[in-house]
Amino acid sequence: MLKRVAVVIIAALLLCACSRKEYEEITFSSWGSATEVQILKDIIKEFEQQNNGTKVNFIHIPQNYFQKIHLLFASQKAPDVIFINNLYLPVYASKLEDLSKKVTVNEFYPQSIQALTVDGKLYAIPRDISTLVFYRNKSLINKTPQNLDELIKIISDVKPYGISYERDIYFALPYILTFNENIYNPDKSIVFYKSLEGKYAPAPYQVGSSTLAQMFMDGKIGLYLSGRWMYPKIKERASFDWDVITFPGTVPLDASGWAVSRDSKHKKAALEFVKFLSSSQSSRYFTSTGLIVPARIDTAKNLDNKVFLDAIDKSKVIQIDKNYRKITDKMNKELFK
Repeated sequence: MLKRVAVVIIAALLLCACSRKEYEEITFSSWGSATEVQILKDIIKEFEQQNNGTKVNFIHIPQNYFQKIHLLFASQKAPDVIFINNLYLPVYASKLEDLSKKVTVNEFYPQSIQALTVDGKLYAIPRDISTLVFYRNKSLINKTPQNLDELIKIISDVKPYGISYERDIYFALPYILTFNENIYNPDKSIVFYKSLEGKYAPAPYQVGSSTLAQMFMDGKIGLYLSGRWMYPKIKERASFDWDVITFPGTVPLDASGWAVSRDSKHKKAALEFVKFLSSSQSSRYFTSTGLIVPARIDTAKNLDNKVFLDAIDKSKVIQIDKNYRKITDKMNKELFK
């Protein structure tokens, strides 16, 4: 009798050991505000609960993100899952897993898929889309320009300033694209863009210790060119009547998403986590911050301001190579001395 009991116990233990999911530990890196970090921690907790046996170690890198990611790759300590954007994606594409067959592409805006694709391979599953729009102070400007000529007419009589102006090639891109010029060799568009400074837009010395965002929220700028990331702050602080309108031309489109390191020793768990991060439920969490325009079509349908979706239709995905950052840094030095 005792022998039979012992055999049953041993068999049960062996069965448990065989059926028990092997414990795995993956690392995950991201930048982000305090609000985004809290959402990420909540998502990680939920993922761990649903995937008993998988632990996610979160690496928050709030500053100098890609410099630190570069060092981690160089020392062969790259995270298993990496949050990345299309501007840096070509630099690390050779070190990332091809996710082309791991995603249902029609769930996402095709522009976001295109932005995160290098040489025909998808290296990150999209989280969000980023474009530029005009935040409009309706007490200063009540018209909507349809082209650049109309834009100049509308802002010409606005005081103190009709429009914002940044000494940065990124904010010049809408003008370059609207002029249909090569982004690496702009001509007339840059002349047009630089003519805004001091005449219709504040020069740096007029901004002083403030910021263009703060000047807009103080009611000093009619049209402020920025992205979705400014929406929550303006909504909270602006005391005047304002809205969002599309740029009267073509704007650049960027995207961010979740990538998997090619050298990951836990690819299966990493892929499961990426799928969880890019799910409808997780997308709704991120969208609730008000900071992003979701790349998932089903989530974007419920966005509180449809102008950001209209901007996608007026956008262009810029084909970026691994030298993009070096070239644009050089352009900033040469064009905006």
